[in-house]
This record gives sequence, structure tokens and C-alpha cells, in this order.
Amino acid sequence: MSETIFSKIIRREVPAEIVYEDDQCLAFRDIDPQAPTHVLIIPKEPIRSLSELEEEHQALAGHLLLTAAKVAADLGLDSGYRLVTNCGKEGGQAVDHLHFHLLGGRAMQWPPG
Repeated sequence: MSETIFSKIIRREVPAEIVYEDDQCLAFRDIDPQAPTHVLIIPKEPIRSLSELEEEHQALAGHLLLTAAKVAADLGLDSGYRLVTNCGKEGGQAVDHLHFHLLGGRAMQWPPG
């Protein structure tokens, strides 16, 4: 996988407002928030997108989802939140590193776009 802004954030070469970190993933505030709370949750392992997850990533995928729920609780998103991942160019993926958008702090609209 090619170098991305997220791999630089993981290595602390690019600053980010980190809200959670463990040995498998990192969560940090989006620099262009689309809601009052907008956090990105990324694996430290370089996986391009959701479509590239393999059977061997099953535990990591579950960990990312549980981390999203923990971060949402830690940030007080008790009224609800949205968790989104974009996959591929037509899906709106802008960075080729698997990431989940945790959005909250306001009522979400449907359809999303």
C-alpha cells in the first residue's frame, strides 16, 4: 500500500488531535468536520479499504467497531451517532487507508447523500 496521510499520523509525522489509541488502532478528530463531533477511526495496519479486508482481519474489524462504540461513549454521544466507511472512488473514499467516520452531536439526515 502506498504512503498516506494516515500512515504519517500513525507515525506522528503529521499532527492530529488523537482521542483514542491502542496497539491496533487510532482515533482522531477530522480536520474538516461534517458534524460537531467527527472522529476518524483507523487501523494501524495498512489496509486500503473495507473491500480489501480478508478473513485474517476478522478480529481487527470487530475491534474497530468496538472501538467506535467506546469512543462514542467516551465523547458523550448518548443520543446517537453515525458510523460510516467510504469504499472506493465512487463511494467517496478520499484516503486509501481503511477508516470509519464517527459523526455525532446533531441529528443525522437520511438519505446521507
